[in-house]
Amino acid sequence: MIRLFKVKEKQRENAENANGRAPGKKQSAGELRLHKDISELNLPKSIGISFPNGKEDLMYFEVTIRPDEGYYRGGNFVFTFQVPSIYPHEAPKVKCKTKVYHPNIDLDGNVCLNILREDWKPVLNINTIIYGLNYLFTEPNHEDPLNHDAAAVLRDNPKTFESNVRRAMAGGYVGQTSFPRCM
Repeated sequence: MIRLFKVKEKQRENAENANGRAPGKKQSAGELRLHKDISELNLPKSIGISFPNGKEDLMYFEVTIRPDEGYYRGGNFVFTFQVPSIYPHEAPKVKCKTKVYHPNIDLDGNVCLNILREDWKPVLNINTIIYGLNYLFTEPNHEDPLNHDAAAVLRDNPKTFESNVRRAMAGGYVGQTSFPRCM
């Protein structure tokens, strides 16, 4: 009986090696789910995904959003995704690498999106988050802000808000804050 288990173990190891995986390295449930999510992504041309650490590290990737409508049309915004090993039971940590004048993204890159916090559920996926981020650029929300100044301007004077967004995206100043060009 013991010999049978050794044969089965050797067969499993050989099968893993044939699939290109290193022997002994097993994928976590989070990695398996993330691999499925990424293989099923259905992104428009205005959104791209890249893996700065290579395809071996799926748990960290970047998403670039280039809105084609709204206040942020023509901009180029990069987000980092750090996916926890217990994904999908915990939401990925998402940060905006591009400094942006936005009511729902603070100057440190923190993102205010309900599905990344209290409304996260394991049935949600990476595609849902990416579409949520894209939606923030087409419909910024002044009612749930991280950047309270930008939210107040959007609420009280949308024309000034639009002017501030254009100035920031062109690499100018809004108030005392300097923004890098992202157009």
